[in-house]
Amino acid sequence: MNVSKVLDAKGLACPMPIVKTKKAIKDVESGEVLEIHATDQGAKSDLTAWAKSGGHELLQHEEDNGVFKFWIQKG
Repeated sequence: MNVSKVLDAKGLACPMPIVKTKKAIKDVESGEVLEIHATDQGAKSDLTAWAKSGGHELLQHEEDNGVFKFWIQKG
């Protein structure tokens, strides 16, 4: 997967991962991929809903040692 930008939102509590993601997605072009790393348990549902409502596509997500990783393609 070709990632254009990586956002480190580890250690941030809700709603900061979403706030940071909204800001970071503005820095990538339509069709490019933003990778987000978060440790907040709520980020999974929050980022999934945010991507859908914003016209973006959540390509993949995984958990690795308590870090949630998301790949969102900008719509």
